[in-house]
Amino acid sequence: MGGSARNPGALQRSDAPSQSPYQRLSQRMLDISGDRGVLKDVIREGAGELVTPDASVLDITLWGMELGLLSMRRGELARFLFKPTYAYGTLGCPPLIPPNTTVLFEIELLDFLDSAESDKFCALSADQQDQFPLEKVLKVAATEREFGNYLFRQNRFYDAKVRYKRALVLLHRRSAPSKEQHPVETAKLHILLNLSFVYLKLERPVTALRYGEQALIIDQKNAKALFRCGQACLLMTEYQKARDFLVRAQKEQPFNHDINNELKKLASCYRDYVDKEKEMYHRMFAPCDSGSAVGEN
Repeated sequence: MGGSARNPGALQRSDAPSQSPYQRLSQRMLDISGDRGVLKDVIREGAGELVTPDASVLDITLWGMELGLLSMRRGELARFLFKPTYAYGTLGCPPLIPPNTTVLFEIELLDFLDSAESDKFCALSADQQDQFPLEKVLKVAATEREFGNYLFRQNRFYDAKVRYKRALVLLHRRSAPSKEQHPVETAKLHILLNLSFVYLKLERPVTALRYGEQALIIDQKNAKALFRCGQACLLMTEYQKARDFLVRAQKEQPFNHDINNELKKLASCYRDYVDKEKEMYHRMFAPCDSGSAVGEN
């Protein structure tokens, strides 16, 4: 779910006098809860289908907001009034929202992801999935990847990894004629890059490298894949391999800020490594103190 909710305004305590701003505003608003507990005023119309109950709605803490979202379409901007029962109740949300307060929200729905179609498809057997056209498989894989990206942005890296893997399995299962291989390989490439990145976040560089190298099989000059492989090798302290990957990435994108910074980081790490190696060898082969007595009784 992509959207934004502006800070709520506290309009009226339930025991406040009549003719409050809430009452004046509510007279021209639509009742979407059936008891006038959630009222809506559309500021900008959206397009397409309404948000479905199966859509991805994470971190929704207010009942009224959930009902409000289910009444919206992509691109819509709306104003909502939530009575206390549908908002913060008898406790409020100190120090900003007093108890028993009706609140005002403005919500813009940028986009949403419907998991029902994707979940149903993924539950089918491989033979059943093969009965659907390739466009359907690509659509479901793209939805799974979008879910993964959303979870990644929430720092839910393990959950993101699960979504990316589901998408990759769908594409690996599907055998397509040569003329249809390009969109499949393109979709695989994006997911492999996502998996490489998420495994770096999970501090599993060996697996991150494996997925990065799989991406390079599809596109051997892909700068992002080369960069991810270089990052993984650096974490594994395989400095020569890291340098090889990063130099290749820099060749593809000479002015990429992240690639150039990673090369600087590599140089610094390698200098520290060499210094530590020199110190260790110095201690190992330094002459013994001639004044020390060994084996004295």
